[in-house]
Amino acid sequence: MSSMQLQSPSSETPHQADSGSKSAVTEPISVPDAVASNRLDHPEETKPLRVYWPYAISLGIVHLLGLLAFFPYFYSTSGLILAVIAHTVFDGFGVSIGYHRLLTHRGFVCPKWLEHSMAICGICTLQDSPARWVAVHRMHHQHSDHQPDPHSPLVDFLWGHVGWLLFIDRRHDGVIHFERYVRDMLRDPFYLNMERKYMWLWVYLAHALVITVAGAITGALWYGTVAGATQLAASWFVWTVIVRTIFTLHVTWAVNSACHMWGYRNYETKDNSRNTWWVAYLTFGEGWHNNHHADQKSAMHGHRWFEFDPSWWAINLMKRVGLVSEVIGPKVRHGGKLDEVTGY
Repeated sequence: MSSMQLQSPSSETPHQADSGSKSAVTEPISVPDAVASNRLDHPEETKPLRVYWPYAISLGIVHLLGLLAFFPYFYSTSGLILAVIAHTVFDGFGVSIGYHRLLTHRGFVCPKWLEHSMAICGICTLQDSPARWVAVHRMHHQHSDHQPDPHSPLVDFLWGHVGWLLFIDRRHDGVIHFERYVRDMLRDPFYLNMERKYMWLWVYLAHALVITVAGAITGALWYGTVAGATQLAASWFVWTVIVRTIFTLHVTWAVNSACHMWGYRNYETKDNSRNTWWVAYLTFGEGWHNNHHADQKSAMHGHRWFEFDPSWWAINLMKRVGLVSEVIGPKVRHGGKLDEVTGY
């Protein structure tokens, strides 16, 4: 089997995520032996391991509150339905399209009002400020599945999934350390302000309050009693905010962990990235991770007919109605050269 080698991740500049060249293969391929056979040590910048208390406490509180979902009082069908809708808006529109395909890789161009709206939606998933999220992800692409990778599961599965968030990494524990990865973003005062005094966290808390108050008002109008208003508000808080946040966190983290351990590979890359179908279905196409690592700038992650990619469909729809432009599609071979597909 022949294939062109991708550009080494270490050759990328800190704030770039260039795709390099790639070649498709028709059969699933194995990961390079140098990656598959080596277990990684923790990144040097995390040693000695010290708990990052702001994250440990906030994530711990959210998961403890999630236990309320096991009590019938906190359940409502409307809360569950709204949780599904909120996951679609905040994870699909906010994280998959906004944080990842737009802000990290600049896979398309859109007006600032739309870009900032996507960023606000991303913040409502409790996945950090836009700038820090992007910085960590660009760092991941620069060092994917090598020791400096912030969250490779080759350290161990739990580290790649959530452990990396719970310990201090001196490269991204403050904007002064990670700004070199996101200078393009921090020129925009909107993103710089999100870094000040945990402003992004206040945005998350404000969205939780809005949903809870909306539940109370709806309950009061529907049931006409304080008890009814209180119960519906509690159910919307638990299911639409807390359970949805937990679910969104873990399926996103699965891209970092599961998608570097299990699945098939369409392309040879210098990491252990995999296409993991169940992650893709839960994250609007983010689970086609090997495709993405092979062609990082592309806004399209599903490269085969069966690779479900709703985020790409949404981007193309927005292009058709004039909301976005300069959409970068996948590079495909035609007559021995690489041509870009920029939409349907």
